[in-house]
Amino acid sequence: MVAKPIVLTSLLLSPIHLIPCYERTIPNFCFLPVVGRPFAVRIGMILVIIRMKVISEKRKELSQAIASLIGFIRTEEGCQRCDFSQSMENENELSLLEEWDTQKNLNSHLKSERFRVLRGAMNLLQEPYEMMFHTVFHPAGMKEM
Repeated sequence: MVAKPIVLTSLLLSPIHLIPCYERTIPNFCFLPVVGRPFAVRIGMILVIIRMKVISEKRKELSQAIASLIGFIRTEEGCQRCDFSQSMENENELSLLEEWDTQKNLNSHLKSERFRVLRGAMNLLQEPYEMMFHTVFHPAGMKEM
């Protein structure tokens, strides 16, 4: 059995900061308080989840705009995944899931023209979008459990 990644924390609306560590931060490493000897973890990926509630009359327009952008976003350096979905319970709730390999590549994406276009298309929303950033860590040196 292969060890699963451990999600240690979530950041809301703050792509600039790396995850706060309990004791001491070294770039791409974090030492956590544990029983026995501490172990190092490395950043495995950064997940970005954007949740949107669109005005029903504008749903098709927004969906087409986002669908036209995700193919280009997927080709950006460091993008490992970019998926667009619609809620099964409410057809006016849309989500965009992005997975990035490094903070640097994510920051580059957030400053890109494509992201500006995406944010511009979000003028069709009935309320402000929610953007969450999750950093997934992989314990360094952990083998199968």
